[in-house]
Amino acid sequence: MKIGMIGLGKMGGSMSERLRRGGHEVVGYDAFSDASQVGSLEALVEALDGDGPRVAWVMVPAGDPTEQTVTDLAPLLSAGDLVIEGGNSNWHDSVRRGATLAEQGIGFIDAGTSGGVWGLENGYALMVGGTDESVAVAQPIFDTLAPPGGFAHVGPVGTGHFTKMVHNGIEYGMMQAYAEGYELLTKADPGFDAIRGVAADSGEGRWTVIEAVNHGVAAPVISAALYARFVSQQEESLAMKAVAALRNQFGGHAVQVEPVPANEAQPPLERGDA
Repeated sequence: MKIGMIGLGKMGGSMSERLRRGGHEVVGYDAFSDASQVGSLEALVEALDGDGPRVAWVMVPAGDPTEQTVTDLAPLLSAGDLVIEGGNSNWHDSVRRGATLAEQGIGFIDAGTSGGVWGLENGYALMVGGTDESVAVAQPIFDTLAPPGGFAHVGPVGTGHFTKMVHNGIEYGMMQAYAEGYELLTKADPGFDAIRGVAADSGEGRWTVIEAVNHGVAAPVISAALYARFVSQQEESLAMKAVAALRNQFGGHAVQVEPVPANEAQPPLERGDA
């Protein structure tokens, strides 16, 4: 089937390629990438004209970029068309966006997407929220992107990003446990000398903790992992160096490196989701 992919970065670009390999026709748009096949959202929507509903997948950074993209896209679409949003958005925002688009008769799916840089070859774990009708329209896309057992329609709009939020919160705890075990085993390792012990808080961990509080669910491990990331931004810690390195390997997140004296050479760090 034909799909428009908005955002051709690390995830969107690889997802587009996997879809093409699976026999789908992908029209890509990214205002900041030479890989863009069209010059505007208007041109992308026009390129999707044909039989059946137009399907656009938004794969841009969460927050303002996603909000602006969905806002700009809505008036270009018609009743029966479908928007899939695959970034790490707050699930409350997804519920609101879905309700707004529904007023125009436009379908909305929030698709929690995990797979990082290995998704192209191994597939993406997809946790989607939306109506049965909307999911049925996009099912061929999901079947191509996800490996066997890697797709779940978890409920109505909002539940996809809620599930992905919890998924990422679990990863916070896992990586913290690995890091603490490593620090217990050894006080120093040359492999981490060049990595600063700073692990960013992407937002999903704190959202998970907030929802746990709201629902009265004890989440001490995830909470502690979140607080440890806060601490990492204030002082050096070998454990947080390990978390920073794990984030790089899980999803290709950048690491901050210690400055290198001019007379010392340092091998480059490879970029490799949480």
